[in-house]
Amino acid sequence: MRGISNEQWQIQIRKSVSVPPARPAYHVAEGTIDHLEEPMTMLAARLHLGPQRRLELEEVPIPEPGPDQVLVKVEAAGVCLSDVHLIDGTLTPLFLKGDVVTLGHEVAGTVHTLGPNVTTARVGDRVLLQAGELRNGATFTRGVDYDGGWAEYTLARVDTLVPIPDELPFEQACFIPDAVSTPWAAITATAEVKPAEPVGVWGVGGLGAHGVQLLRVIGAAPIIAVDPLPAARERALELGADFAFDPTDPALRQKIWAASGSGLAAAFDFAGVAAVREQAVTCLAPQGRLVLVGLTDKPISITGGTAFSFFQQQLRGHYGSAPEHVTQLVRLQGLGRIDFARSVSAVVPLADAAKAVHALEAKEGNPIRIVLRP
Repeated sequence: MRGISNEQWQIQIRKSVSVPPARPAYHVAEGTIDHLEEPMTMLAARLHLGPQRRLELEEVPIPEPGPDQVLVKVEAAGVCLSDVHLIDGTLTPLFLKGDVVTLGHEVAGTVHTLGPNVTTARVGDRVLLQAGELRNGATFTRGVDYDGGWAEYTLARVDTLVPIPDELPFEQACFIPDAVSTPWAAITATAEVKPAEPVGVWGVGGLGAHGVQLLRVIGAAPIIAVDPLPAARERALELGADFAFDPTDPALRQKIWAASGSGLAAAFDFAGVAAVREQAVTCLAPQGRLVLVGLTDKPISITGGTAFSFFQQQLRGHYGSAPEHVTQLVRLQGLGRIDFARSVSAVVPLADAAKAVHALEAKEGNPIRIVLRP
């Protein structure tokens, strides 16, 4: 991962247009308020692409919903490692029109305004937003290919709204798409993990921490976590891992084989690190699956190719999740099968978006999810 200079972390508030104040204005007649004027602008954390990528907090017009859209008042938005990669240039939007985008693909809030002829949503509905949408067969990612939720308001197509119960706090709901749904899809769809299968989790950060919890939900056993940080290993055990090992331990392979009995049926690279993949392959059982979840722009290489083929092991790439994975997780949460309260490492104002991104990249406090609140 490329580092980010101090200059890139500076947020400058500027007006993109000359319009009335963003905050509500009251009209007073004879000592009484006669009506409330809706705000016309909002604050948004915008990524400017190009040779010198920069994140700026800007005052921009509040968008108006079109047909099949609603305007959502953002209550919480997650900060993801993918956002770090977008800022440092590791990732680049594929379908973005223009060179500026409001970040934020993990979003929850309330429906504020309905677009023309929208009948499947109501003003005031509590919702989280799917992390993207299909357009002509291609997946467009929110906060990457079109404006996302690091803002006071955001647009959403009605088919990307997922209702959430009143008892689910917005700051816990917002990161279900991606931080929770990505490992859930990797476990259930890509890796096809079965009950009692031994599994390994490399990297117990935002994705891996949820991966441990979700593997326990479906009955994988034993669950073996691997992370270089002692705090992350301790957290893995608290979240349900049966064992937690240091990847720098020379005896790691022997320990994993002893704990699993016959090697790992599935190993998950949640870190996106080449060394992880090389290490995880050596811990696979015959016909074991190595699932690549963490993103990296580095080449994929596997040593010991003959053994890999002889034991019929598999390499499976994974990216994101499908809409049904998000709705499944909301249902599981509603039944009390999973709990995301411990995943909220900090809740910070939208104005501190750059500080939140830096804290995530630097792993300050070993965060699972930092949440922005407009």
